[in-house]
Amino acid sequence: MASFQWQSEAVNPVVQRLLPNALTVLRLLLAPVIAGLLWRRHDALALPLFLFAALSDFVDGMLARRWQQRSRFGALVDPLADKATGVLVVVVLTLQGSLPLWFAATVVARDVVIVGGALAYHARFGRVEMAPSAVSKLNTALLFVLLLSVLCARVGLLPTGWWLQALLWATLATTIASGVHYVVMGVRKARGGA
Repeated sequence: MASFQWQSEAVNPVVQRLLPNALTVLRLLLAPVIAGLLWRRHDALALPLFLFAALSDFVDGMLARRWQQRSRFGALVDPLADKATGVLVVVVLTLQGSLPLWFAATVVARDVVIVGGALAYHARFGRVEMAPSAVSKLNTALLFVLLLSVLCARVGLLPTGWWLQALLWATLATTIASGVHYVVMGVRKARGGA
């Protein structure tokens, strides 16, 4: 039996150029919508949108690599969309008592440090090359899995238990590790650029 193979040549070049970034922009626009739905306790509506956002993060990166359409825009907006989605959902879930305050504080502090460091580097040395580390990619994946799990538990699709607590601690560990990694790499880069 012949296997189906998706060929890049079969896809319109305009679609190849625009689709990955369009998914990223859509994910960024969905972040406040998801947070608003959660704030109003419309979890059943927020859940599929959050799942779409999480899956589109994987898909847009895969398409950009497959079609060799990596762009400066995508490199800047993709992590911004991840941060907006993750932070907004974490904050809302924390305010509603579904996540502990110390976890939210760690997630927000990490992103403030990373964004602040990038802005400071840009102001002092110029253009910042955005390249997520392996631990940062793992952290984003774990955070999205954790948030998806909490949402599923809130709508009764999953039971709560030790596994959710273990996932929370694993996400916390990668949050701290990725934050430290970015700080160390930023300092090294700044010393090299000085």
